[in-house]
Formats: sequence, structure tokens, C-alpha cells
Amino acid sequence: KSTLLNLIAGFLAPTAGELRIDGRPISGRGMDRGIVFQDFAQLFPWRTALKNVAFGLEMKGIAHPERQRIALEQLRLVKLEKFANAYPHHLSGGMQQRVAIARALAYDPSVLLMDEPFAALDALTRDDMQRLLVDVWQASRKTVVYVTHNVAEAVYLADRVVVMTPHPGTVKCQVPIRLGRPRDPLSVGFIDYQKELLRQLSQHPEPKA
Repeated sequence: KSTLLNLIAGFLAPTAGELRIDGRPISGRGMDRGIVFQDFAQLFPWRTALKNVAFGLEMKGIAHPERQRIALEQLRLVKLEKFANAYPHHLSGGMQQRVAIARALAYDPSVLLMDEPFAALDALTRDDMQRLLVDVWQASRKTVVYVTHNVAEAVYLADRVVVMTPHPGTVKCQVPIRLGRPRDPLSVGFIDYQKELLRQLSQHPEPKA
């Protein structure tokens, strides 16, 4: 799963075939893709939250007043505008991940790539971050490619879940999640989707003759 995400990000090159975004082949890294990792150390420790979010805008050559405005707007989207001048070591893990999401969205990529971004958080913070991500998605309507091992998280966040097999990693099936939002993890429909994904994960492919 992470390899596929790295291919989309342009960190790795495919050995065969090609990947396209909006019909255009991916060739290396690009500002059309924003990335959020699991590691809290992805933020620059010497930059404030605001300056971390503004980093991609600096790389695009956006003038200082405009990038300050956009960065503050993105911090407001993730409910951290009051911490604009705080450094990463003054923020909790969940707050650091919010800054990372704001930074990835600030330069307006068409696709947001997320590699298990909430896996290292405690359960309550993870639930809060899942709800926040849904709010951010509803506000931005970005395409999000999200890697997770958590079945409930997949059902809560996704419009479509792609189940992959290990060793070698291939696409086993795709399961569209036809639930309205907000989603209730205790509802019958939600639990049924979890059961379906767990069934797919527990089935092993038939050995080839």
C-alpha cells in the first residue's frame, strides 16, 4: 500500500505501466500532489505552525502577504489558527498532524496522499482527527488517497475502499461505501461494511495449478 502511494507521489518509478492524474502521466514529484505521513517529525522544528504551512507556497514563489493569508486560512480550516506562532514541539501529536494536513492543502494540490497519518495517535485523538478530515474534505473536495490497516477507519472515511493482497501487493477488490455522512460507526450499515471488508481480507487467493 505504501509502495503504491510512493508511486503516486513520484518518489518511486513503476517498473511497468504508468500512473496518470487527470489524464497526465506522473513523472517524478510535483506540486499537484500533497503528502501527509504518519511521522510527527515531518514538520520543520525550526518553523512555527504558520511558517510550516506556508512552506509550499514559498516554493511556488507566492508573495509573503498572500502566503501568510493562505496559510492562516488553512490553519483556520483545521481549527489551529490560535496556534499559528507555536513551534511543533509545543503541539500535541494530533495538532502536529493538523498542521501537516494544512501544509499539504495550502498550495492547492489536486490529490492529497495520506500514509496512515493517524496510526500513532491515541484512540480518542484518532477519532477526532477522522472527523476533522471529513470536515476538511467536505470543505475542499480534494481527491484523497488514504492508506490504513484499520477497517473501521476505512469505512468511516472512504467513498471507495481498495483491498490489496500482500506479497506481492495486488488489488484484490474494490468496495464502494454507500453510506451518507456523517457516518455512525454503530449503525447496522456501517458494521455490515466492516464485515464485508474483513471477509475480503480473510480470504486467500486460490493457489495456481
